[in-house]
Amino acid sequence: MSKASIVVYGADVICASCVNAPSSKDTYEWLEAILTRKYPNLNIEYTYIDIEKQTENLTDHDQQFIERINEDELFYPLVTINDEYVADGYIQLKSITKFMDQHLVVE
Repeated sequence: MSKASIVVYGADVICASCVNAPSSKDTYEWLEAILTRKYPNLNIEYTYIDIEKQTENLTDHDQQFIERINEDELFYPLVTINDEYVADGYIQLKSITKFMDQHLVVE
């Protein structure tokens, strides 16, 4: 069974560039529900990191993405899979599944 670690970085306030988009938490819950169903043979670990509230126990990798969001280089919600950037801002399912199909062994 293949394994994936999906991290969604977000905040309670909806990103200013993402008007009418779902909240970060809604995006996280939506991805978890859809991807668990779409990839039943994949062991997927889901993590949500609130970029404004969570400051402890973050890896250097997490800190780098949060800094890039805070410096407006990237937007939230931001999705990484196995520590690789996949999408940010208004998240589209197609970009997530394309990455998973190309980079993970799906049985």
